[in-house]
Amino acid sequence: MKTTWITIGIASAALCGVAAAARLTERLESVHESFLENRREILPSLSDPFGVPAVAREVAEQPRGRFHSSEEWKRNVVATVFWVGELPTENNPTPNTQSAWDQNWQANFGGYDEPDRRSGYLPADFTPSLNPFYVALPYNDVAKGGVHRPEASQVIPWFWESYRGDGISVCKGRWLAIHHEGRVCFAQWEDVGPFEVDHWQYVFGKESPRSNRNQSAGIDLSPAVRDFLKLRSGETVEWRFAEDREVPRGPWKNWSREAALPQR
Repeated sequence: MKTTWITIGIASAALCGVAAAARLTERLESVHESFLENRREILPSLSDPFGVPAVAREVAEQPRGRFHSSEEWKRNVVATVFWVGELPTENNPTPNTQSAWDQNWQANFGGYDEPDRRSGYLPADFTPSLNPFYVALPYNDVAKGGVHRPEASQVIPWFWESYRGDGISVCKGRWLAIHHEGRVCFAQWEDVGPFEVDHWQYVFGKESPRSNRNQSAGIDLSPAVRDFLKLRSGETVEWRFAEDREVPRGPWKNWSREAALPQR
């Protein structure tokens, strides 16, 4: 009889062990599925979905620091005009068929942003697929090799707010307000220049633009911005970064052919 009870006890313990193992397996499967689901949601936003950071980084969210002056106006900045599809010239050695962040900029824009044949704020022959109100500033947050510049997270005010993975620019598409003689235009940062690619001390700090062959120009403006501001290349502007919520309705938000006609 004693042997029988021992046998029953062992069998009962074995059954309990099997049940516990089954519950653990189900829990592990549930946790794993949850992990996979989270991974599926994250993958599209990663520049290298199969890479793993070498070292985990601790990010402490703090108020915007000493270089973080995105709301301040940059004053007395010489502006030059550039456009999608512009070919190299003596004063513009870089072709604009591509941008710093878009290898197919002209194709994605929809064509050549002809600066002299316009229909309102648009090129005369087509309605662009991308915002015709664009600018270039002399800083690229993505360095050669597809990684962010070492200072980028420290000097770009919105870096961690907009961070989507290594090599994905947090500057592309950022809104600016540009003022000239009583008129304010809004445009998006879509390329890098004039001339410089690493001048964060000017773009995010208090330095003046570096000397260059275009009168030390510090911002490039598209033909649409030029026309809205009634500006000629080589004149001065004031500019600052703008939050999305600050951008009012205007031709920079709706660039259908009807919306692009100048208001009289």
